[in-house]
Amino acid sequence: MSGNYRYRLPLNALRAFEASARHLSFTRAGLELNVTQAAVSQQVRLLEDQLGLVLFTRLPRGLALTDEGLALLPVLSRSFDQIESLLQQFEDGHYHEVLSISVVGTFAVGWLLPRLSVFAELYPYIDLRIMTHNNVVNLAAEGVDFAIRFGDGMWSLTDNTALFLAAHSVLCSEKVANQLIDPIDLKEQCLMRSYRKDEWEKWQIAAKLDPWRVKGPVFDSSRLMVEAALLTDGVALAPSCMFEHELSAGILVKPFDISVTLGGYWLSRLKSRPITPAMATFHNWLLTEVKSQG
Repeated sequence: MSGNYRYRLPLNALRAFEASARHLSFTRAGLELNVTQAAVSQQVRLLEDQLGLVLFTRLPRGLALTDEGLALLPVLSRSFDQIESLLQQFEDGHYHEVLSISVVGTFAVGWLLPRLSVFAELYPYIDLRIMTHNNVVNLAAEGVDFAIRFGDGMWSLTDNTALFLAAHSVLCSEKVANQLIDPIDLKEQCLMRSYRKDEWEKWQIAAKLDPWRVKGPVFDSSRLMVEAALLTDGVALAPSCMFEHELSAGILVKPFDISVTLGGYWLSRLKSRPITPAMATFHNWLLTEVKSQG
């Protein structure tokens, strides 16, 4: 086969082979492609003739892929998936940009999700892909455009934009709050812990207490920690700004007007990642929303 001949392979034949290989049946491939079993078989035979290869072993009941067929199938499947994904971005006569964001779960539920309808209304042709993480994210490995995470912003190889600080406060149910007259009363409670080990100690110092060792369960998510505190009559130390709905509804109570700032939320991107129009739009929208909240 000459070097240029492969580019003249018929698309219909390639599609017929790919569908047949997935189903291992010309009949089921025909149903998927809305053509007859005979038409699929003919297209596959045409492809085999042009390639000079046998792609299927025809069995009394069904098909079996040859080694050549096994090698060709994943390449074609990926190619057709990529074509379909790209064409979907041109629906409604507009180009839809895809923007992938990995967001720490507490921020996603407590701040971002309630505002996404505003973003969707303003920018209907940006398709968001949102994944959550528990503050451990590898932007390069996961291939995301942005990450939103909690900390001090000192992450290597990334450009980090500060969103806002998030003070941590004691949060619990009203039932538990009624037992807390003074901060020292927390010594009698089950205190939920973050994987950041010194958070309770810093709060105790801010409350002018002699720190004691906290032995409660450890969580990698403030959202999960607060849920556990409500379910088990425990006490959480978490960013209260992420639980404004629960606080205003009385589901959560902040028994003490004492807080400690342990970090903030940041928007991160790899320095090596070019900024797309969708990335610039989201970046500007997010900072505007942050500024509007004061």
